[in-house]
Amino acid sequence: MGDSEKAVISVRPAMSEFDAAEWDACAGPDNPFLRHAFLETLEESGSARPETGWAPHHLALEDDSGTLLGAVPMYLKSHSQGEYVFDHQWAAAYERAGGDYYPKLLAAVPFTPVTGWRLLARPGPMADAVRGHLLDGAAEVARRLGVSSANINFLTEAEWKLAGSRGWLQRMDQQFHWENRGYGSFDDFLDDLSSRKRKTLRRERREALENGIEVEFVTGSDLAERHWDAFWEFYQDTGSRKWGRPYLTRRFFSMLGERMAEAVVLIFAKREGHYVAGALNLKGTDALYGRYWGCVEEHPFLHFEICYYQAIDYAIAAGLKRVEAGAQGGHKLARGYVPTPTYSAHWIIDPSFRKAVEHYLESERRYVAEEIDELGDYAPFRKGE
Repeated sequence: MGDSEKAVISVRPAMSEFDAAEWDACAGPDNPFLRHAFLETLEESGSARPETGWAPHHLALEDDSGTLLGAVPMYLKSHSQGEYVFDHQWAAAYERAGGDYYPKLLAAVPFTPVTGWRLLARPGPMADAVRGHLLDGAAEVARRLGVSSANINFLTEAEWKLAGSRGWLQRMDQQFHWENRGYGSFDDFLDDLSSRKRKTLRRERREALENGIEVEFVTGSDLAERHWDAFWEFYQDTGSRKWGRPYLTRRFFSMLGERMAEAVVLIFAKREGHYVAGALNLKGTDALYGRYWGCVEEHPFLHFEICYYQAIDYAIAAGLKRVEAGAQGGHKLARGYVPTPTYSAHWIIDPSFRKAVEHYLESERRYVAEEIDELGDYAPFRKGE
């Protein structure tokens, strides 16, 4: 690693112990979820903290002058909730065999199934060497803590391949993303679809806005507490049904609006002057990331309109390359969101357990790759597209 051979890895218990500018220099500008402000907001709002099973154990790699060369957002986890890479069966199998699966180490953005760099390194010729050093550091921290494993969720394909070359186990899954093919309008996108699918989408959009539904976008300096109050009601309803209790605190949303208003895109549905549904999106340099949806009134196709079609409209107008609409959801395929691989990497300490997981992942990767190919044949685009 050249000069970085002298670099030292340490573990820090809070984002507040990093200089924000140094962290962001390593994270880069593209992905809003990797910004120091976002990760610190999760902690300071009480959303990601030891009491909720997310104890910060962030890695820092510094040179001998104290300059931050690289970092990893990492947590000591006492459960597998809020991760979106499902290892509950691994945990059950290991515990049946007499082991303790928890705690484990996890490099990830809490509650966020969005692909991005996890081995953060300053751009330059040493970046790959720094990432390799961070991988080795994460495995060593796991050994020293005596935990079952170190895991990295939703890392980039380049990091995934690097991790595989250094002995980490590789896992694949998929999401559905919309890709901007240079569209100038939503109608341009519709022109790419088969005639039947084009008619279906137009009908869904028309019916979603019946009953006096209006759409409102709120972002930047227009964000106010009344918007967060409305969205909090939607979020609580969805969170209580999906997870038993919402992951994020009410304070998180206010702090997000204070610190990252320019990245926030709230899409609301209004009826008779009142908000009845809404979706929270964050905007990066080339993508719109849909995160949370909720409603207090049920209307046909309103979920599709607010979460998918309005997001596409916004992305086209803003010149963004894609829309990532979160985890799972095969219903997105018929609406122009295509299957896209996602990646995770796993360092298993116990040799016998590692071998069993490795064998499982070999079969799972083949299955996922085949499913992505098969689902691609069902994309709604015109034949040959």
